[in-house]
Amino acid sequence: MATHLITGAGSGIGAAVARRLQERGDDVVLLARDAGRAKEFADRYPGARTLVGDLGNPDRLSWAFGQQSMPERIDTLLHIAGVVELGEVGELTPKAWHFQLNANLIAPAEITRLLLPQLRVSQGQVLFVNSGAGLAAHAGWSAYAASKHGLKALADSLRHEEHGNGVRVTTVYPGRTASPMQAKVHQQEGKEYDAARWIDPESVATTILMAIDLPRDAEVNDLTVRPAADVPGRRPPAPDRRLPA
Repeated sequence: MATHLITGAGSGIGAAVARRLQERGDDVVLLARDAGRAKEFADRYPGARTLVGDLGNPDRLSWAFGQQSMPERIDTLLHIAGVVELGEVGELTPKAWHFQLNANLIAPAEITRLLLPQLRVSQGQVLFVNSGAGLAAHAGWSAYAASKHGLKALADSLRHEEHGNGVRVTTVYPGRTASPMQAKVHQQEGKEYDAARWIDPESVATTILMAIDLPRDAEVNDLTVRPAADVPGRRPPAPDRRLPA
């Protein structure tokens, strides 16, 4: 039975991954931002362990983890949580930049640093859920795209550094995925949100499980998942080159 530590299990892709790993009998450890959220996770995922740490305050993660019983073994560290706040460079304040860089980049880097000893012992895997914005930046997305471009750099460097220790590193780049985060993006864009136009979180979860279940003789470095235009009954998204995933 493998042990997986997951961020972002509250909704969307993270919730789908946590549920499917638990259903197949794996041990899941869910990172919650506070004690109240940890209780929600415990009720929602019976038998799962929880760990409290606020991604918005990465400077405190080391202290927070030091006050709790940490898992002795971790086979997979899944960075799925993320935040977004749109705005043009001329409008974004330092607070908006820190909000996204802390949660999307600095916190994953710090959590990875803190858990690398367990991952090296198990010769485990670190998986980052990135975004199409981690490959191309567009108007209105500078801070979010910067955090995701940085996440790509983090994953690529980590892969080279830990290869000799047997730690695999994978990045998944989903396109727009039906989730509360996507609904928030549409609200910020002033557009109507139609979940049927976008990727089902279960489809991204299938991709993630494929990557972590790959036999040890191989590793997946990068995976891009895009909304399909030919699903029966689905209206294909209107092309908009300005908008990343």
